[in-house]
Amino acid sequence: MKTPDFALARKRMVREQLLARDIKDKRVLDAMMKVPRHLFVEEGLWHQAYGDFPLPIGEGQTISQPYIVALMTEALQLKGGEKVLEIGTGSGYQAAVLAELTKQVFSIERIGPIASKARKILDELGYANVLIRVSDGTHGWQEEGPFDGIIVTAGAPNLPQTLMQQLRVGGRFVIPVGDEHAQTLLKVVRKEKGYKKVDLGGVRFVRLIGDHGWKATSLRGR
Repeated sequence: MKTPDFALARKRMVREQLLARDIKDKRVLDAMMKVPRHLFVEEGLWHQAYGDFPLPIGEGQTISQPYIVALMTEALQLKGGEKVLEIGTGSGYQAAVLAELTKQVFSIERIGPIASKARKILDELGYANVLIRVSDGTHGWQEEGPFDGIIVTAGAPNLPQTLMQQLRVGGRFVIPVGDEHAQTLLKVVRKEKGYKKVDLGGVRFVRLIGDHGWKATSLRGR
């Protein structure tokens, strides 16, 4: 079998999935052109790595479709010197994209084997500015806050106040909120007084499990 041209596949992904859907931030486009998405999935799925759909990464988790990664990343409005908190490390792909765009990424994953695999890939690619903790992400990473940006890569039943409180004034918080089957992607900006919410459209993510998310014992099949 012929080895795929992954650089060409990334170029096509950026052109057809991101630019065509109005992703405009050049820094985001450049990051997604650079990060080798295929390395964050099993080798048997490499030929699908740049397709317009999510892929399984084990433990009932998925890597989000490229457009959603770009949309959420663009909504953070990163300039290069920020500190970002990611809830749900997953494959590590989103963390790698963030690492290209900002000073430091603090990422929390509740599933140990998933976190270990992501750490290995990120280390091999040289992303030393990503720190990973295995923990309940709904509690955030309080000792490192406040954060300029917070991104949650799992669907929450509501906005976790624990995370809202760790957002710096002027910071951006991107999170899917809804039921177990479908959510609305929200961008929340912290103001001096209160928060401004922007609806970024409908999405479907795996559930955010934790003390301030979905309770694992209340979910079918968990």
